[in-house]
Amino acid sequence: MTRKRGWFQKSLPLFLLAAPGLLYLLINNYIPMLGVFIAFKEVDFTKGIFGSDWVGFENFKFLFQTNDAYIMTRNTLLYNLAFIVLGTIMSIFIAVLMSELLNKVYSKFFQSGLVLPNLISMVVLSYIVFAFLNADSGFINNSILRPLGLTEISWYSEAKYWPYILIIVQLWKTAGYGAIVYFAFIAGINKSVYEAAKIDGAGKLRQIFTITLPLLTPTIIIMVLLSLGRIFNSDFGLFYQVPMNSGALYSTTQTIDTYVYRALTQLNDIGMSAAAGLYQSLVGLVLVLVVNAIVRKFNSDNALF
Repeated sequence: MTRKRGWFQKSLPLFLLAAPGLLYLLINNYIPMLGVFIAFKEVDFTKGIFGSDWVGFENFKFLFQTNDAYIMTRNTLLYNLAFIVLGTIMSIFIAVLMSELLNKVYSKFFQSGLVLPNLISMVVLSYIVFAFLNADSGFINNSILRPLGLTEISWYSEAKYWPYILIIVQLWKTAGYGAIVYFAFIAGINKSVYEAAKIDGAGKLRQIFTITLPLLTPTIIIMVLLSLGRIFNSDFGLFYQVPMNSGALYSTTQTIDTYVYRALTQLNDIGMSAAAGLYQSLVGLVLVLVVNAIVRKFNSDNALF
């Protein structure tokens, strides 16, 4: 009994420190899970949520029997795959470059600069992109294409350019923040390992490919697994606000989240939006479990659980 009391007294400060975060998770992540049953109801506000009629899987049928079902699913999946692959490569590349900066003042300065884009609101970012792509006075048309005598582009009505634009915007906004995570791990690697490799004649590139990247592998796997859990979710601001909700771009900017939002504002169908959210969560969970099982089969030390 005395031992348990002593453990509680020692752990109490840690529990108090974690209490705000745990309370946030409870209120923001776990309590809303009780509303999962809305996905199986036809919500009628006159009857109330609990009194509304059960419709089984009708909301799921409505969601995936629409003409846009293939487009929004394809876009959501392919964009997220591109973000995961290219974002991971870019973040690791930046982190390795950062680790080679010997001047700590420069290192702190660049770290702050890399995190800054992640702090910019998507609303603000959408107008920054608009300043570049505006057909009449945008920087690209006005300062690059027009002086060179090239054909100006109506960016917000040409869907074929937007897969590249969205990927570039996403990488610019998030790659720096991801690099900080990898940089923190690289900074913790014992420097004597690099010194020994240097004595053996290994150059910088050899050290990166034989020491840094192999030791970074567990962190990369964990980050990728966490990203896979949201592979059927999309950044609403990126796909809705950055293209300025242009109808001409729906073929390349329509995702599950933007489709549900537009359907919710036009049809006021809460059941369908809840069904979409449940579908995204379940698919993400299954993907994480499957990929983690594959990783555990080859190397259990690198698995998430």
